[in-house]
Amino acid sequence: MRFHILTLFPSMFRSVFEESIVKSARDNGIVEIDIIDIRDFTSDRHRTADDYPFGGGSGMILKPEPIFLAVESLLREQSASDVPVVLLSPQGRILNQEVAKELSQKQQIILICGHYKGIDERVRLHLANDEISLGDFVISGGELVAMVIVDAVTRLLPGALGDLTSAETDSFYDGLLECGHYTRPRNFRGYQVPEVLLSGNHEAIRQWRRRDSLRKTLLRRPDLLRQANLTEEDRRLLDEIRAELSSN
Repeated sequence: MRFHILTLFPSMFRSVFEESIVKSARDNGIVEIDIIDIRDFTSDRHRTADDYPFGGGSGMILKPEPIFLAVESLLREQSASDVPVVLLSPQGRILNQEVAKELSQKQQIILICGHYKGIDERVRLHLANDEISLGDFVISGGELVAMVIVDAVTRLLPGALGDLTSAETDSFYDGLLECGHYTRPRNFRGYQVPEVLLSGNHEAIRQWRRRDSLRKTLLRRPDLLRQANLTEEDRRLLDEIRAELSSN
């Protein structure tokens, strides 16, 4: 997979993508990441990429010309018609695991990082074909959103984690929160590891993990249960958990 990230601040990405899972995926040829400076597509000697808004008001707006030219240049180079051109803004659909899975099926993704007060509306209306947000809050620019998208999508790609089950057991992968995990020491300040995890009984461990996942989801994010693909076993476990909680 190849990510193309359009930004006014290329240096923000240098260290982020040189660590952990993303670095390993890049080293192994699983992902490629192009950081494109929007100012390289400006036409004046000052490399002006923003301007005051028509109609007045505070803040600066990113100009449409360099963004259009950058994206059109990429699309010509790649000779692809189905490349997602994603505008990163607080007005977009919320990034979640389903969106990450959807994007992980693409061969290439173009991410446009907004900044300052905003971006010329013509980019949204006539260039981008998708729009993604991290949530109902505002941050300084789309760069941080792009970093999160690259990480969330990369870990879903075959070979990125080494063991695909590492991603399949993450929170939200199947619509539920992840179960709790433990490691050495078995006894830490009197806090014990659940005995079942030490039993070597794989079926009992599987059931404990599923039950813990369901219990956490019920207590912390019950809204997720309405959309989760629950099995008959899941429903039985949930009934038991609810009964236990109501008796306490």
